[in-house]
Amino acid sequence: MGGESGARARILVVDDSKLMRKAALKMLGDEFDVITADDGVDAWALLEQDASIRVVFTDLNMPRLDGYELLKRVRGAEDPGVQGLPVIVVTGAENDEAARMQALDTGATDFITKPFTTSDLVARARAHATHQRVTRALQAQSMLDSLTGLANKAGLLDRLQQDIAYARRHNQPLSLVRLELEDFRRFFLYYGRELADALVLQVARLVRARIRKEDTAARIGLGGFALSLPGGQAEGIAGMIERLRAEISAHAPRDEEGNIIEVALRAAVLAPDLSAGPGAQAVFDQCQAQLEATAVALPLPRAAPEVPPAPAVAEGAAAPVAVAAGELAATSIVAPVASEQAVESAPVTMGVPAPAAPVVAAATAAAPPAAAAVPAPAPTEPLRLDPLFDQLARGDSQPILQKLPQVITRLLPLFRLLGPNQRAQLIQFLQKLG
Repeated sequence: MGGESGARARILVVDDSKLMRKAALKMLGDEFDVITADDGVDAWALLEQDASIRVVFTDLNMPRLDGYELLKRVRGAEDPGVQGLPVIVVTGAENDEAARMQALDTGATDFITKPFTTSDLVARARAHATHQRVTRALQAQSMLDSLTGLANKAGLLDRLQQDIAYARRHNQPLSLVRLELEDFRRFFLYYGRELADALVLQVARLVRARIRKEDTAARIGLGGFALSLPGGQAEGIAGMIERLRAEISAHAPRDEEGNIIEVALRAAVLAPDLSAGPGAQAVFDQCQAQLEATAVALPLPRAAPEVPPAPAVAEGAAAPVAVAAGELAATSIVAPVASEQAVESAPVTMGVPAPAAPVVAAATAAAPPAAAAVPAPAPTEPLRLDPLFDQLARGDSQPILQKLPQVITRLLPLFRLLGPNQRAQLIQFLQKLG
């Protein structure tokens, strides 16, 4: 019977009788990887060190630590993997009904009574090893982020709890790292799903390449990541974060026009005090609070079009003051978003920020008296889509037709959220309408 990845499932047999240990090895050895322990003390040491154990068979009456106390330790373990192990209690003639009930109440999974046959023992081992393998496979799937293949938040907390227990038990340091792509929600809304997913996958690949086998990396939000690093040292972690930032910057994403989109990575590192016995959620919350204390709202970078150079003026000639309307439009500069407050205060329809008003470069040279200055353009009224759609629903299509280019411009960020299949369906639908 195969365990995970085709390996034989590992079975722990705990009994103070050498004869019983040898019998179990002979009965189970052809199908399983069998290890043995003399009593509960040795068994517990093996369980703490060996995460590959899938099933435990234990006698009840043993010196130093009996089967009842071993059961209590297993069911009270900090490591969820140990806590959920199937424990089959081997009972004999000396164990009456009350002893069996006590074992059941303490957390026994199943019973087998001496004397037993090879088929009885193998059937119990096979059933519980298979169930354990399937259960762990399902748990692993439910604890993975579907996009990156990293752990999700549930998977991180599960592994972090194990790392905390191990670090406390062996008096070793542990570090938790939180990484956050700055202002990623607005990045997602403005540039679209495909570019956002590509950036997340890039960060996940870089993180995975930087961690050790014993470390755990997780994606815990839209643009958020976390790392559990057993034995991690502050200097090494700081260097790793800086290298990540440099690599992300060197391979920064580009928009549809080929302009580089600057991406910032915020980080917090926590080396928790494990002597107070904190759980995984408490440690995570502490690191999250540390990250949020460093939050800085940044505007989305928007590349401004290049301004053509001003025409050369002959020495002694008067600088031109008035320009034609077409030339004025060519020299206008679209200002980038100045601050988070500016974004929040801008008119918003369907969750997309309204475009910023253009800023016109004014001429500063003195003008001849006869020249007439071009009046500044009147402020543009923000386009609101809801009234236009309401008129269209009432059968009046003229207002929306008059402003159709502006409407399409406002809806473009929303279209960028569509995946390839959704875009293809939209195109087919529009073709049918045409």
